[in-house]
Amino acid sequence: MAKNTQIKSHVKNGSRAFDVFCVLFCGMVCLVTLYPMYYVFIMSVSAPEAVNSMSVFLFPKGFQLDSYAILFKDSQMWRAYGNTIIYTVSSTLLILITSVLGAYPLTVSGLRGRKFFVTFLLIPMYFGGGLIPSFLLINKLGLYATRWAIILPSAFNIWNLILVRTFFSGLPEELRESARMDGAGHLRILFQIFLPISKAVLAVVSIYSIVGMWNSWFNAQVYLPSVDLQPLQMYLKRVLVQMSVDLSKLNSTEIADAVEKMFSATQLKYSMIIFTTLPIIFTYPFFQKYFIKGVMVGSLKG
Repeated sequence: MAKNTQIKSHVKNGSRAFDVFCVLFCGMVCLVTLYPMYYVFIMSVSAPEAVNSMSVFLFPKGFQLDSYAILFKDSQMWRAYGNTIIYTVSSTLLILITSVLGAYPLTVSGLRGRKFFVTFLLIPMYFGGGLIPSFLLINKLGLYATRWAIILPSAFNIWNLILVRTFFSGLPEELRESARMDGAGHLRILFQIFLPISKAVLAVVSIYSIVGMWNSWFNAQVYLPSVDLQPLQMYLKRVLVQMSVDLSKLNSTEIADAVEKMFSATQLKYSMIIFTTLPIIFTYPFFQKYFIKGVMVGSLKG
């Protein structure tokens, strides 16, 4: 009897070797995930010579913040930063509004044609017109070369709408019925009953929208020819891709200056990556309280 109890206790508590393996495995996953970001950071604060010789691996070699000083003095970078904040904040707010206002009616049982509207929304989620029809539409609407070419197309997302609808559908129907008995209309039910208990799914939609818009650059490349309106990722693209010098066309003095600038430019790329990524990294802790719960709800009931 005592032997059986000992075996059950051992099974219940688990194997210590397996626990050690899980800890080591999770540690390796964390290391593989975090090291690239750490590597970019130590490259951004190391000496330019060490950066260009690619001799930095675990710790910075030398220490200087000249590349960050250059970034802080760059007016184009700050203009691009401001544009990105405008696009991110406005598109996120619009996505939240359209997702909530579009999802709630689709959960009302008495809505005529509800199944048709749900099916209709699924079609453009899987099939799109492509780049050329989209460009022609933006041009015909007079949105080309304006901020609205970025904000309006991103103001509605079918996937987020379906996610919010799935969450609303999982709420007890008794909440809606009791509110109706008290004389509440649909707007009051939505804003005073549904939204206060929907923070989890709204946090998921917000973080998806923020990350998506912050990292977006293709639409800006297509619709925004003016540098003054382009977001931060377009600025980063110019720094990473277009910053090059043809040394064969320079004399000895110019070559020395060009090489020095290329050394600084290489380190500047790493600094720019850190500078553009930190805001998104700092965004996650504000939504972490609701993020996991919202993702699980959408996955279980989708």
